[in-house]
Amino acid sequence: MNLLGLAAVALGIPVGLLLARLSARAGDEAPTPRRLAAFALAAPALAVWAQAAHPGAAGVLGALLAWQLLLLAVLDAEHLWLPLPATLSLIATGLLAAAALGPDELAPRAAGAALGWIALAGLAAAYRRLRGREGLGGGDAVLLAGGGAWAGWAALPTILVWAALAGLSAVAVLAFAGRPVARTRELPFGVALALGVWLAWLYGPMGRI
Repeated sequence: MNLLGLAAVALGIPVGLLLARLSARAGDEAPTPRRLAAFALAAPALAVWAQAAHPGAAGVLGALLAWQLLLLAVLDAEHLWLPLPATLSLIATGLLAAAALGPDELAPRAAGAALGWIALAGLAAAYRRLRGREGLGGGDAVLLAGGGAWAGWAALPTILVWAALAGLSAVAVLAFAGRPVARTRELPFGVALALGVWLAWLYGPMGRI
């Protein structure tokens, strides 16, 4: 690993501590030592993963993506909440990363952001109209837009496939553990989407894996 990658990994420790405090503050509580330790380990580990897949500057940008997704996934898992400033930040950093990598990257990433939001916002509107209740949170569409900004429009189907597989796996595990999920129960789909975005950024669209 080069010096740039090592710097990103080292930076992951204070970033993890900051993320632990931000995620705990959402619940109006101080972070526990266990939470601090978990984030302090997870953030640099994600930076190492990003460097392993994309060494150098691209991996540093990937660490930035990973840290944002980590915070969003934890907030959604614990509070069923994807704060708009954090999801909009994901879009902004994705487009800035695209501009840093080269002008040819910006157009497909911008298209990915737009199409990602349209896809889930449209699906949510159709579900609401047909069923008379919410099926997806508004933050999910903005999170997918962020994924499109980071991975490009061609990766959107892959993100959704990974997210669907993750969601179905979670439901299957709960059912196997004797805790079946009722149809009306709210599930943190943002966690599955965050995983889908991360895997799509790491390894690209499924046809290229």
